[in-house]
Amino acid sequence: MTIKGVLFDFSGTLFRIESADSWLRAVLTEAELSLPETELIRAAQALESAGALPGGPLPAQPMPEALAEVWKIRDQSAELHRAAFTGASRRVPLPDPRLHDALYDRHMTAAAWKPYPDAADVLGALRERGVAVGVVSNIGWDPRPVFREHGLDPYVGTYVLSYEHGIQKPDPRLFKTACDALSVAPEDTLMVGDDRRADGGAAALGCQVHFVDHLPVAARPEGLRPVLSLVG
Repeated sequence: MTIKGVLFDFSGTLFRIESADSWLRAVLTEAELSLPETELIRAAQALESAGALPGGPLPAQPMPEALAEVWKIRDQSAELHRAAFTGASRRVPLPDPRLHDALYDRHMTAAAWKPYPDAADVLGALRERGVAVGVVSNIGWDPRPVFREHGLDPYVGTYVLSYEHGIQKPDPRLFKTACDALSVAPEDTLMVGDDRRADGGAAALGCQVHFVDHLPVAARPEGLRPVLSLVG
């Protein structure tokens, strides 16, 4: 079987969000506020533990029932996504309540994301082989500017984003939408992601699935290269 199309997840697959420490520092600097170093580190750790950093670790502590309900469907609209993550953030005291929205806004900037070291090479090699590429992401905002800023947008033929469709992975309809947009049959498509449940939903459509580890950028310099051997 020849793979004619490859679908990639966004966060944890092609890109990695900055650390919670870097995220909080950037927002404090922009707001011309400061915290003692120990307090800053403690707050960053608390935000991460609360699951407040989009693209970061899942919450390490139970959420209030109302917030937990929003959290389950957070990727179905921009409003739900912001409500879920700012709700998680507000569980951590910060020196100015406006910082919670500022933190959310920060994560949507290109500066908050880094592509994995081999992302450009792998995407470029797929284009040279005539393999169509799409991005299928559970997300509440448009990552296209991030791809453009980091030079990866020219390799992507379609973006299928959960918040634009009101459904989220593992719903097979998202993967079908991407296959249709690329004019590639699901059985000729490979889905690459870091979430076995969400990205594994592509298998129900007949796609092949390959998983990568959601690691810091420096710890995964060549995690995407096996995709090229799978494409053949």
